[in-house]
Amino acid sequence: MAKLTLSTYWRSSCSYRVRIALGYKGLAYENVHVNIVSGEQNDAAYRATNPIGHVPTLTIDGTAYVESVAIMELLEELYPDPPLLPKKPEERARVRALVETINAGIQPLQNLIVLGKISDPTNPHDQEKRSEWLEFFIGRGLAAFEAQASADGPYSFGKTFSIADACLVPQLYAARRYGVDLTAFPKLVRADAAACELPFVAAAKPEAQGDAKAS
Repeated sequence: MAKLTLSTYWRSSCSYRVRIALGYKGLAYENVHVNIVSGEQNDAAYRATNPIGHVPTLTIDGTAYVESVAIMELLEELYPDPPLLPKKPEERARVRALVETINAGIQPLQNLIVLGKISDPTNPHDQEKRSEWLEFFIGRGLAAFEAQASADGPYSFGKTFSIADACLVPQLYAARRYGVDLTAFPKLVRADAAACELPFVAAAKPEAQGDAKAS
């Protein structure tokens, strides 16, 4: 069995995605905690494996892989059962579109480095600006996801958990953390609730991680 090591931060939504995917696949792995608030992701040793300085990084038998969606797709290819993607190419494309709605359309715009560029955490006016930014971009992306999500559920794309749900759960966690109103997104709230009942999703939640903080 391959040795898997995940460099992760408890409240990183991209790390959260990969923890869910690993749990879904039933894969054991070792955690290496990288504190992205204190800047550990900028250490030279970490940048040697992840040049952009993001989390997570998944190391498989000593070889590092970066970017959460690429990592989950790799896991799907190496460990195809249970599947994170449907079999039909057309359905796979729709699930991947849901993934990219979050991965490209929401998550980068709530990233710490982006928020640091648009606001000063010590300036009250900037805090209001930051909240407006988050509400707009998270809400915009979630509305697009809601429009594409399955009508009958219980998950994002029908009756089976998929890679889209692995992305949705962390995104709704972040949305609630930032105070975004989810009333307009009933399909997303339904899919999130169904996914969070699964043991591997519960095990991946931020508060269950070894580096979790009180706030």
